[in-house]
Amino acid sequence: MLQIRKGTPQDMPAVLALITELAIFEKEPDAVVISTEDLVRDGFTENPLFHTFVAELNEEIIGVALYYYRFSTWKGKTIHLEDLIVKENNRGTGAGFALYSEIIKQGKKDNVRRIEWNVLDWNTPAIKFYEKSGAKVLSDWRVVHMDEVGIETFLNN
Repeated sequence: MLQIRKGTPQDMPAVLALITELAIFEKEPDAVVISTEDLVRDGFTENPLFHTFVAELNEEIIGVALYYYRFSTWKGKTIHLEDLIVKENNRGTGAGFALYSEIIKQGKKDNVRRIEWNVLDWNTPAIKFYEKSGAKVLSDWRVVHMDEVGIETFLNN
């Protein structure tokens, strides 16, 4: 039976495996540099940097939703859903929808005015799912980030 629950430090090896699986799916197999220790340290302190819900089926973690709180100058407190991952061989079991629903419920419980996340433009099944659920996929905003090389280059110029 599928169970959704809050993640624990003991779940972080399985969470890291899911993160690695997502990186492979997103064609960035070498991008993951964090460790289980990083996840435990940063997610389970007095002021955690993130929170998780895990999907468990037959005592095996098959999915995770990792989120954190942000502040919008227009909306106030928001949730950013960093990743929603279900093992490839467990997709179609309802685990993804259950995790997604848990994030929406958490947003309602926390009285946030917005829940946001990113989706790759080629991931059309996810885009269709999000739109069908009532989410708006914004086409006029671009994600911007600066990696470690960019940070060093900027600071050394």
